[in-house]
Amino acid sequence: MSLKRNDTLWKGILENLCGDFLNFFFKDAEKLFDMEKGFEFLDKELEQLFPAEDIEAPKFVDKLIKVFTNTGKEEWILCHVEVQGYDDKDFAKRMFTYFYRILDKYNKPVTAIAIFTDTNKKFRPSMYEYEYLGTRNTFYFNTYKIIDQDENLLANDENPFSVVILTVLLSLKKKKRDDESLFKLKYSLAKNLLQKKIPKKKIDDLLIFLQLYVRFGDPEYIIKFEKEIEVLTENKTTMGIRELVLDMAKKEGLAEGHKEGIEKGHKEGKIKGKEEGKIEGKIEVVHNLLATERFTTAEIANFANVTEEFVLNVKKTKI
Repeated sequence: MSLKRNDTLWKGILENLCGDFLNFFFKDAEKLFDMEKGFEFLDKELEQLFPAEDIEAPKFVDKLIKVFTNTGKEEWILCHVEVQGYDDKDFAKRMFTYFYRILDKYNKPVTAIAIFTDTNKKFRPSMYEYEYLGTRNTFYFNTYKIIDQDENLLANDENPFSVVILTVLLSLKKKKRDDESLFKLKYSLAKNLLQKKIPKKKIDDLLIFLQLYVRFGDPEYIIKFEKEIEVLTENKTTMGIRELVLDMAKKEGLAEGHKEGIEKGHKEGKIKGKEEGKIEGKIEVVHNLLATERFTTAEIANFANVTEEFVLNVKKTKI
C-alpha cells in the first residue's frame, strides 16, 4: 500500500476515534478532557504553520486537535503519526518546530505525541536539544513505538483504538507470514472486534481500517475474508463493510466474471472476468466509498487508483 493511502487511513481513524485515541494514550483522559464538547481538527491551520516546502523528508501524518479540558480551558493536542519506516535524523527537531510555532500562534497549553509505525526498533527519538554559547534548550515529547507492543495485551484492551494499533502491528509483521496465516490473524482480529461492546459505527470504521491497511498478496484471500466477515456480521453492520470488502476484491481484478472463472477453473473465464472486472470493479469501489460519505473525492480516487474525474462521473451517473 502506498504511503499516501496509509496517511489517509490514519487521518480518518484519528478523527473517527478521537475520544478513544485520547483515552488510549493519556492517563485519566476522561478527567482531564471534556469529551462531550467534541473536537476540532485544525489541519489547515497546521499546514499554514508548517508548509510542505519546509519539509525535506517525505510527508508524514500530522493532526492538530483542539479539545476542551474539564476546567473549561482549551488544550491543544498535537499528534504526529510517523508512517514511514526509515530513520529520520531531523524528526525530533521537526517536532520541536511544530511545538514552538503552535505555542507562538495560539498561546495555549500544548502536548505532543509521536506514534512510530516503522520496523527499526532503534529509531525512537523523544527529545530535541539545542545548545550554543551558553544558550540551551531541551524539548521532550511523548512517543509510542508500535513494533514494541504486546499483541495479547492489545487484544484484551477494551479501548477500540487498540484495534488500530493491533492492525498496524499486524501490517508490520506481515512480511514474516504467508497469506493463510495472515488471513487467520485478520479473521481473529475481526472476530474479537465484533465481540467488543462498542457502537456499530466504530466497528465499521475499524473493519474498513483493518481491511485496507493490511492487504493480502493473493486476491483470492480478499474474497475469502469478505465471506467470513459476512458470516460474522450476519449482515447487521451499517453501510459498507461487506460491500466495501468485496469491492476491494474487485479492484484487484476479481469481479464476478473473474471470480466465476476461478471457481470453474476455465482460463477463458478468468481472462474475461479480469478484463471486465478492472473497470466495473473500480466503478463499484468508487460507488460504495461515496455511499459511506466518509471520504473526499481525492481520497476515493487514491483508494480506487482512478482519477478524480472518474469519481465525479460515477457520482453523477451511479444511483
